[in-house]
Amino acid sequence: MKKFKFIAIMFALILILAACGGKEEASNSTGSDDKKTEEVKEVTITHKYGEVTIEKNPKKVVVFDFGVLDALDTLGVEITGLPQAIVPKTLEKYAGSEYTNVGSLKEPDFEALHELKPDVIFISSRQAELYDQFAEIAPTVFIDVDYANYMSSLEKNFKLLAEVFEKEDVLETKMSELKASIGTLNKEATASDSKALILLANEGKVSAFGPASRYGFVHDVFGFKAVDENLEVSQHGQSITFEYILEKNPDVLFVIDRSAAIGGEIGAKDTLENELVKKTNAYKNGKIIYLDAVNWYIAGNGITSTQSMVEEVKAALK
Repeated sequence: MKKFKFIAIMFALILILAACGGKEEASNSTGSDDKKTEEVKEVTITHKYGEVTIEKNPKKVVVFDFGVLDALDTLGVEITGLPQAIVPKTLEKYAGSEYTNVGSLKEPDFEALHELKPDVIFISSRQAELYDQFAEIAPTVFIDVDYANYMSSLEKNFKLLAEVFEKEDVLETKMSELKASIGTLNKEATASDSKALILLANEGKVSAFGPASRYGFVHDVFGFKAVDENLEVSQHGQSITFEYILEKNPDVLFVIDRSAAIGGEIGAKDTLENELVKKTNAYKNGKIIYLDAVNWYIAGNGITSTQSMVEEVKAALK
């Protein structure tokens, strides 16, 4: 009888130890799963100047392009630093002291960048030649725009930003709204017989932009017919004369005042509204549309800024 009790007790102890071992193994397994979920998520980005890998949702974000800043702001992403020399009104909250000033668009403050130690820096064409200097400080992403394929290029950039900051759902909603607005505008502009010319006024001089150019999306995406299909595709437009404007006689003139955008002295209205331009259909019909210079020249290629552009050019259809 005693031998039977001893065997029963030993068997019970074996069962208890086995159960404890199972619990410990389960605990270890859970800990392993927790570690997996805590693993850092990364994204590898290939761009014009190489390949860079960054952590998703980086904390210290520096932005040198206001179109990118506009997109990040629309997606609800916080940034740390930006060039505060000129800040568009639509993004004026970023002029505050809670953000680190890292110079200007063309002259970065590399000392401030070194001190800030950002997790990622976003740059664009204005800073392209300084890419290597940025890359020595932090992972640097070059964001470019293909003006010949404007909307697909913008959407590609927005999707990249949404992936980095895990804002895909927000982007889907914002892009649906933007595409709907553009679709409505395109339908109305395409139905109009009016022909348009896009001008950049700069300290008394004027250049023009046609399809597939920097501002060619007014034709290619928004749907306005071009008064001249053969303009040179150039970052700063094709230099033209006032005689050229009269000869082409556009029904609509869209004007971007570079002087106003960067603090110049000679305004676009003083430059354009001379005796020759006053003979055009655009002037006679009150269709010289002076666009928001900062938005178009400095802060373009964002989500909200593109929506604002849509609203601005609608004035030509009234």
